[in-house]
Amino acid sequence: LLYCYFGRSFPSLFQHRGFNIYRIVNHMYLGTEGIFGIPLSVSATFVFMFILFGSMLEQTGMGKFIIDLAMALAGWATGGPAKVAVISSGLMGSISGSSVANVCTTGMFTIPLMKSVGYKPHFAGAVEAVASTGGQIMPPVMGAAAFIMAQFMGVPYIHVALAAVVPALLYYFAVIIQVHYEANRLGFKGLPREQLPPLFRLLRQKGHLLIPLIGIIYFLIGGYTPLKAAYNGILITIVVSWLNKETRMTPARFLAALESGARAALGVACACATVGIIVGTATLTGLGLRIASAIVTLAGGSLMLTLLLTMVACILLGAGLPTTANFIVTSTMAAPALAHLGVPPMAAYMFVLYFGIAADLSPPVALAAYAGAGIAGAEPMRTGMTAVKLALAGFIVPFIYVYNPILVLVDFSLFPFIMATITALIGVMLLGMTTIGYYKGELKLWKRVLAFVGAIGLLIPGWQSDLFGLAILGLIYIIQTKTFENSTSL
Repeated sequence: LLYCYFGRSFPSLFQHRGFNIYRIVNHMYLGTEGIFGIPLSVSATFVFMFILFGSMLEQTGMGKFIIDLAMALAGWATGGPAKVAVISSGLMGSISGSSVANVCTTGMFTIPLMKSVGYKPHFAGAVEAVASTGGQIMPPVMGAAAFIMAQFMGVPYIHVALAAVVPALLYYFAVIIQVHYEANRLGFKGLPREQLPPLFRLLRQKGHLLIPLIGIIYFLIGGYTPLKAAYNGILITIVVSWLNKETRMTPARFLAALESGARAALGVACACATVGIIVGTATLTGLGLRIASAIVTLAGGSLMLTLLLTMVACILLGAGLPTTANFIVTSTMAAPALAHLGVPPMAAYMFVLYFGIAADLSPPVALAAYAGAGIAGAEPMRTGMTAVKLALAGFIVPFIYVYNPILVLVDFSLFPFIMATITALIGVMLLGMTTIGYYKGELKLWKRVLAFVGAIGLLIPGWQSDLFGLAILGLIYIIQTKTFENSTSL
């Protein structure tokens, strides 16, 4: 607000003519680009219903079921406890809407479990933080940012959710492959099967809790509005909860779900209303365009430099903000720079969303990483730096789909889409080798550099670069196999 009023007093880049109190209040309070704009409207409708849906699921015991399901699916594998953390936190984070809250919920179980099998405290806290943060980019809810994104672009919500699927899977594949390599490097095994819940018995007892999630996806694909889909999901949750005594939605649980849902929605609404003032400031003064112009000017028209500067801007702007508010700020301030260079809107908005939530992992404000460090009893800054390392491969994903937007379903064609997805998966695997420094055995520095070069080759669009990357992968495979004949393979 002070920036709106004292615009003449700022340096030339941010200088504007200034506005009187009447104009500022009029714009913020009576207009549609201030407090009562699209963000608050969406939070009061779509977002509220999905938060209430998540609260209903939580009261049925969905959180424990997801952890048990992840244990049954991955607990036996190499590095099983860490993979359980990744899977359970990703599933919970996709409907919880807050990376920090997700760390505090699932992390209370997964972090001690990882420590019990030998993972160092800072690594355990970092894995949980990275997995929980990734939940904000995992459909169907995506921290409620997907609804705002759909409104900004004027497209159905299902288009945004579908476009987010492959990037989210690449992100989680990157995390899982790194914890797999780390487990192999340290010689960790999975948990004994007798300590794990039997999968089929678990599904028989509580598998009905998956029906509401399947229903939500069905309704969204079927063309229902997000509001109607969430409403139907709530009804289905209440009905199916009565199939088992443990999950039954009793009157007390129902009231508790209403209370927790309202409390969570109130926080989001307040954040959206407050961020509305920031959006109003940007539209009234042209601040968003000024920042975009500054980024483009500094980058000299280079797309890569523009992406790097936008990445830094998003991490700084998103620091400490909830996911929804985070996306609103970063999309208003940073996305126009990408649009100026012709980046498709879907790729541009996904890019700023990814790096906005990266602030939860990036010191010095890394809230999710610090929450994980608190539970793990680890040093916060070390946990934050480890989280950045683990997220590195995942956060190269946005650069991939800016240069190859078919991954977010822009100009979709089936065969190129399949090829782009496969090469991206292999490229992310090579990045995992680079960050952990392991594949069948320790990777020396020159091999890690080679793996990184191969990864870049696979991530850049074009069959020539793909062949180059595959050749490097083959070379590393041959060298490591001959060097470590008896080591665990991928």
